[in-house]
Amino acid sequence: MQTIENIYVDGAFTTPKGEERLPLFNPSTEEQIGTVRLGNIEDVAIAVASAKRAFPRVSRTTKSERIAMLQRLSAAVLARAAELTAVMAEEYGAPAYVTGFSIPHAASVFLDMARTLETYEFHRTIGRAAVEMRPSGIAAAITPWNSNIGFICSKLATAVAAGTSIVIKPSEMSAIQTHLLTECLHEAGLPAGVFNIVNGKGPVVGAALSTHPDIAKISFTGSTATGRSILAAAADSMKRVTLELGGKSPTIILDDADLDRAIPHALMVGFGNSGQACIAGTRILAPASRLDEIKDRLRAAVAGIKVGAPSDPEVRIGPMVSQTQWDRVQAYIRLGQAEGATLLTGGEGRPDGLNRGWFVKPTVFAEVSNQMRIAREEIFGPVLCLIPYESEAEAIEIANDTSYGLASYVLSSDLDRAKRVAAQLEAGRVAINDAPHEPLAPFGGFKQSGIGREFGVFGLDSFLEPRAVLV
Repeated sequence: MQTIENIYVDGAFTTPKGEERLPLFNPSTEEQIGTVRLGNIEDVAIAVASAKRAFPRVSRTTKSERIAMLQRLSAAVLARAAELTAVMAEEYGAPAYVTGFSIPHAASVFLDMARTLETYEFHRTIGRAAVEMRPSGIAAAITPWNSNIGFICSKLATAVAAGTSIVIKPSEMSAIQTHLLTECLHEAGLPAGVFNIVNGKGPVVGAALSTHPDIAKISFTGSTATGRSILAAAADSMKRVTLELGGKSPTIILDDADLDRAIPHALMVGFGNSGQACIAGTRILAPASRLDEIKDRLRAAVAGIKVGAPSDPEVRIGPMVSQTQWDRVQAYIRLGQAEGATLLTGGEGRPDGLNRGWFVKPTVFAEVSNQMRIAREEIFGPVLCLIPYESEAEAIEIANDTSYGLASYVLSSDLDRAKRVAAQLEAGRVAINDAPHEPLAPFGGFKQSGIGREFGVFGLDSFLEPRAVLV
């Protein structure tokens, strides 16, 4: 049992003023593995004051000094990669392939931002004006539980590159991961107050950051509902906001697709991170002319997907993060049946042989209309909808008929055709076939999937404000 009693403020681990404690669980076993003492509004005030003291110094750092800080942060995370992997598996239940990507990615985001800095022009001449890109001011970051370590690192990397200090509120459900990561970040030896980390609940710590008059910039990743609340709270003081929110992403299987490649890929992007991913391709759009074949292949492929604890390297779907999340997914599986969709595979309850742990049967619904709630609302679990279409134009129409616009996927044997379809999709990121991740490309959504972009030069821009000097 691990007890987390500290937050991180002004370069040191300190005891929070808040006294509320929250139990922490292993989602694979449902056993309590720790407790965390939560910060409160007073802790936010202290952390913001620390960041405010640090801001003048960090904002005057040179590009080379920021690059050096980013390199030290990367090395500090990488040095304890094995421990971070183990704690992410225990507290979150992430399968081995998820931790195998997530932890190296968390270390590499600092180096990606260092690469961005190398060629970034903070001083520009436009006509007769000298333009300087200056940090917006003290930043706040609010991060979710589905990739706790990665989100903390990516937002911290951007703040350091921009020359700003930051207060981070991670998910309170990820406190053991956060504590170990904070130990790593502390070892990088950044000046006191450049980053501060306060555990706490969204309605308390998150709300206090969203309204604090000294916070100039908020970067939030999480649900659309919470994003709306943050945006409204930030409006009073005109805070700059970056919101990376929910998604209901389409995976379009064109009628010329090689199903030997397309079906595994559709399931990978749909069930990745156990379905607890904002970019999950949860709506599979299939040509009516090949619908029966696609149904058979999906049914057979899902039968071969292993669900279980992260200790088994063959597992592809781990547990839901909490009992609350498990209940939410179960409710949507019941709703899909009530709406008239057909269970192609999966359904309610735990998979056979798993009597404990918040595990969900990988589920695919057929006979789904795009107007059903299971096709329109973000479920955040391993539940997919198979939606037929008659023509390419209808596929595009269905894909765009959503309040979200975070990601889209196009699977085709004809690359030029796939590009034509991709060009018509309303999403912040479109992946064609098995396109690899590009860490410097902008990431964010259209419509209710958010505001602004993260990563690379676009993410750095979002923490800066241009100032023109006319001579």
